[in-house]
Amino acid sequence: MSDALRLCLVGATGLIGGHIMQECVGREDVRLQAIGRREAKLPRGIRMEYFVADPSKWGEVFEALRPKAVICALGTTWKKAGEDEEAFRAVDQHLVLDTAKAALENGVDRFVMVSSVGADATSKNFYLRVKGETERELTRLRFNRLDILRPGLLVGDRDNDRRTAERLGIIASPLANLFMHGKYRQYRGIKADLVAKGAIALAKRAARGRFVHDNDAILRAANSLPALVDN
Repeated sequence: MSDALRLCLVGATGLIGGHIMQECVGREDVRLQAIGRREAKLPRGIRMEYFVADPSKWGEVFEALRPKAVICALGTTWKKAGEDEEAFRAVDQHLVLDTAKAALENGVDRFVMVSSVGADATSKNFYLRVKGETERELTRLRFNRLDILRPGLLVGDRDNDRRTAERLGIIASPLANLFMHGKYRQYRGIKADLVAKGAIALAKRAARGRFVHDNDAILRAANSLPALVDN
């Protein structure tokens, strides 16, 4: 494990975070750590360090853990935020940026952030505008490597209820994907476990730079993650 990547996950209680933990079960090339505001359900067989702390203390946890890379899968929904703009920004923008700054200040080299297809700081859509503004601010930080993932509709089981439109979109996505070509491919549904694999694979890459990944790029990264070898 001496050469394993020290990888810290923030946002373990969400859909992508849960799949990231699951994908790390049995991996010897990743030493997984996680920080959260509350406890998370850990997958069977996982070997990891999980710290529950107030976000104001996350910098101290980063200082103690000294991860090489961070995957940020933080996010809330309009409904969970009480349909309040500031409450939504508090998580999807302010907490994400505070986490990134704390990570950078404590020596984190690589930062992987799960955003959304259509993220645009100039969008008239509030959700997409916040995502875009957050991406813009992240690119101004001086990580050696920054990867921003923009998946389409996430397909996977959640512990919490989805919005009706989202549930219908997931049901229809296998058929809808067949008709989405060209510039519309980025809006295709994508399985959450593939996004998780892509995030892990990108966190392992050492090449410097700032990169934005749509569905196709996420899938290529996921396919590049070495498969586990059964002993």
